Amino acid sequence: MHVGILYSRIRQDEKLLLTELRDRGHDVEKIDVRKHGFSLDGTDAPIADCDLVVDRCLATSRSKYATEFCDHYDVPVVNTPETAAICADKVRNSLALSEAGVPTPDTTVAFTTDSAMEAIESYGYPCVLKPVVGSWGRLMAKVDSRNAAEAILEHKATLGHYEHKVFYVQDFVAKPGRDIRVLATDGEPVAAMTRSDEHWLTNAAKGAETAPFDIDDEVEALVAAASDAVGGGLLGIDLMESGDGYTVHEVNHTVEFKALNEVSDVDVPSVVVDWLETKADTQVEVTA
Repeated sequence: MHVGILYSRIRQDEKLLLTELRDRGHDVEKIDVRKHGFSLDGTDAPIADCDLVVDRCLATSRSKYATEFCDHYDVPVVNTPETAAICADKVRNSLALSEAGVPTPDTTVAFTTDSAMEAIESYGYPCVLKPVVGSWGRLMAKVDSRNAAEAILEHKATLGHYEHKVFYVQDFVAKPGRDIRVLATDGEPVAAMTRSDEHWLTNAAKGAETAPFDIDDEVEALVAAASDAVGGGLLGIDLMESGDGYTVHEVNHTVEFKALNEVSDVDVPSVVVDWLETKADTQVEVTA
């Protein structure tokens, strides 16, 4: 198959994927979204000739719009623009999980500093304040006091972008020093790991220790439900252990898997490409 890889930087994750695709004899086209335009008729867009496109854009804006153009050209894309739009926005992510009945942390969205402070006070301290768009734990704050809340809210209110004036306030989950990342393809778990750190943020990108995690029936069911809630695809589903069981706090649509591949017995890029081949074959059957 002719596979397009949308990217703005080739990381180890993309290298693993590219190597596996090429080793299997697939024609792979790397498409740097910083250097290409995407016209309405597709005449100058390299994705228009692909059998399948895989979105690996780092920037949310590029990911959302590039996948929209794939859809416009009737080129199947992983993940779909609908899934990308939900996962890229923490508000839509939380709403989708809640509407599907997937356990997720209590969350309030406010639009002024006063109403945000009321939400923070209702949860008590500590609580969490997150940007509605972002990854790798950037600009997330654990709010430990009213003074800290006032300072953070004032800072956000003075930032230029309108998204900073959407205050996403979340109840703090007292997890046991770790969270769980599950990589899944259309709700089917590929592999999982824990990410542990003394810091309250346990992102692998921030240096958390990773270890393999055995998926039990409860986690498997939650992964399937969370995947369905956002439209399926190649997803990273993040869970925390709480006193009431597992809670899903986020679903990621341009998921990194380098760290998972290093700690897991599963050949992650191989399983991912198996799935991509199935997606391409299904598309051929549909259009035949």
